Amino acid sequence: MDHDVSDSREVIQLFEQEYADLLAGLTAFIRSVPSQLLYQPPDGANPPDATVGENGLKCAAVVEQLFGGLTANLWDDPFEWTLPETLSTSDLVEQYIGEVDATRKRAFASFANDGVLLKHIAVPSGESRPVMSLLLETLVRASGYQGRAIATRKILSDVGAPRFII
Repeated sequence: MDHDVSDSREVIQLFEQEYADLLAGLTAFIRSVPSQLLYQPPDGANPPDATVGENGLKCAAVVEQLFGGLTANLWDDPFEWTLPETLSTSDLVEQYIGEVDATRKRAFASFANDGVLLKHIAVPSGESRPVMSLLLETLVRASGYQGRAIATRKILSDVGAPRFII
């Protein structure tokens, strides 16, 4: 059965679900992190990219930057308001992720149909990119930061665990 892209929102709904799942997973993960581990770098790590909290914030920040750019042409890097000093607790990080999720919802609600995904928009670099390409690229980048946060949490959890040499 052929679908007319001008009426369909199937691809938009798939993207929206992926982003919703990403942010819900990030929220659940951040809730599970003991506050003393949120910004603790693993031994021998090279801060500032090494902490659970910072990688979680970067995950949400790249999503915020994309949807701020798509909805209001505000491509500002959220760096200034996502500093660990500003979002110093898991509760504050969780609130921030909630704000990013609200921005995500507004953006997807504004997409009339799947045809929007093929439109080119100007990005800060000056080039023109299809919306779908930006959505995919950002999802991959955000997922990478989330993966780093999870891996860092695992490293911190394994510190002091008995090691077996076989």
